Amino acid sequence: MLALLVLLLQVLVVALVVGALGYLAHRHPALATPLMVAMGGAAVLAVCIVPIAIR
Repeated sequence: MLALLVLLLQVLVVALVVGALGYLAHRHPALATPLMVAMGGAAVLAVCIVPIAIR
């Protein structure tokens, strides 16, 4: 039960970080394409979440 709660919290944190990266890139388009920045952030955070979810 605790593992599911931790996984849910991590998913919420990932959504928050991806949204923040997308917003930052949208407000400053010279930095990068907003979709690429958000997806890159999601990929990095997914690398941290998958080992916990598999365990």
